[in-house]
Amino acid sequence: MEIERKWNVSGWPDPSCGLEMTEEYEMRQGYLNVRPTVRIREEAKTDGATAYILCLKSQGTIAREEIEIEISRDQFEEIEKMIGIPLIRKTRRTYALPDGLDLEVNHVDAGLPTEFWYAEVEYESLEQARAWDPAAAGLSAYLEEDVSEEPGQSMGAFWEVTRLRKDV
Repeated sequence: MEIERKWNVSGWPDPSCGLEMTEEYEMRQGYLNVRPTVRIREEAKTDGATAYILCLKSQGTIAREEIEIEISRDQFEEIEKMIGIPLIRKTRRTYALPDGLDLEVNHVDAGLPTEFWYAEVEYESLEQARAWDPAAAGLSAYLEEDVSEEPGQSMGAFWEVTRLRKDV
């Protein structure tokens, strides 16, 4: 089960927040289906390790079932060919929060007209997700636009709007 909240943000967290960046990835992801989600993702850590993942997700907003299966680079490339359109590019930085959780900040489609930023925090339970307050981590200004339960805020919806529509 994946349990997470999502915020629209306007860049990386300000260094004055005192958050330690624990990892950084360059990613490419594409969708075979969005309802339910069937997605591939290449996750290249800045230290050189790369993973290729096939991900399946049920419908939902804050909580949904998720299955991730590691696949080979060759399998990833074959599925990418099946998709046949440019994948979404993201840079993700993970920051350690004072309460032991992680803040994942994503810069999507850098330099393109579709460029945007978002942040996520994953939780152990729905109760924890609903109770978590960004102010406790000193992030109330940074995480002020909570879009966790708003329709059209998933990366699958972004895929549909930016990659599948012919008039975009």
